[in-house]
Amino acid sequence: MTFLITGASGFIGRHLSAYLTARGHRVLALMRQPDTLPALQRTVSALGGQGDRLHAVAGDLDQPGLGVGEPLPSLDAIIHLGARFAWGLERDSARRTNTAGSLAVAELARQQGCRLVFISGFMLENHAHLARLGIDEKQPARTDWNQVYRRAGGYEASKLEAALQVREQAARDGIDLVEVQPATVAGHSISGVLDPAQPLHTLIHNLAGGRLAMVPGSPAHWLPLVAVDTLAALIGEAALADTAPPRLLALDPATPNLQGMLALIADELGRRAPRHHLPLGILAALLKLPGLPALMQTAPEALHFIQPTRFDSSVTEAFMTARGLTQAPIEQAIRASARHYRHHQAQPGAQPA
Repeated sequence: MTFLITGASGFIGRHLSAYLTARGHRVLALMRQPDTLPALQRTVSALGGQGDRLHAVAGDLDQPGLGVGEPLPSLDAIIHLGARFAWGLERDSARRTNTAGSLAVAELARQQGCRLVFISGFMLENHAHLARLGIDEKQPARTDWNQVYRRAGGYEASKLEAALQVREQAARDGIDLVEVQPATVAGHSISGVLDPAQPLHTLIHNLAGGRLAMVPGSPAHWLPLVAVDTLAALIGEAALADTAPPRLLALDPATPNLQGMLALIADELGRRAPRHHLPLGILAALLKLPGLPALMQTAPEALHFIQPTRFDSSVTEAFMTARGLTQAPIEQAIRASARHYRHHQAQPGAQPA
């Protein structure tokens, strides 16, 4: 089978490319810099894939028609992982890449008549949170998106807007859409490989640096996680399966509460775990003070993902069972991620795969 992946050079994309090529499939990576393909091929091979089955297609999510100038072969599915990520992301930039870019990817899937595996986020299943932001899920066009961007920040708002608009486009144009909704991504469950750009890496880094004296939230608050190898397998099977549920919530319900997670990380780092809680409202107010977000290395937007809401992942679990997949133990992935961080702090010249 032949798949086009946006964001193939990112943390999840590298593992997904390895998953698909290891099974003999051909992967076309949409790349702004196709000359970096050899390095990506080597990384994919190092992760257990077949790098020679990975090919570059010059393109850019920010360009009309994705900037693809060459004719594409017939595709079995497009997997849309690409996104612009940063806390404090400017609204127009976020919208151009994450929202308009996603709609361009959906249009390509319509033209190809192939499945679109669209990667959104688990917060789309937190309906109370969406309501607090002012999002009308039944009629997204009635939503005051300027207000949502002010409340949620550029990254989260653009991802939410993109998902709702892609759903509407898929329903209108008859696109075979499978939406995978990942939680915060943990490192590989065995190697612990965790990209420094991932929010969990920042959490580990802050704990290691003594910037987490208290646990944000209450004992009910958690940060849902999914191991990157579990997520890559789930996305891969969503593309490979003859039929798949329209939405797959990718999180491990066994993720411990935030205090428990920090205790596991602290144990691997040889540090004392925080035991007392700081209400999120107070922390959010503190982060409004000039200079504190930089000092604490914590963005106010990141607090939205720490919450007490629990989710029903039974549809995903049934799909994984049917496809012969098992969820990597999340405590194992947390500990492996912390060990990977500790190892690379001791060897700062080493680069994660």
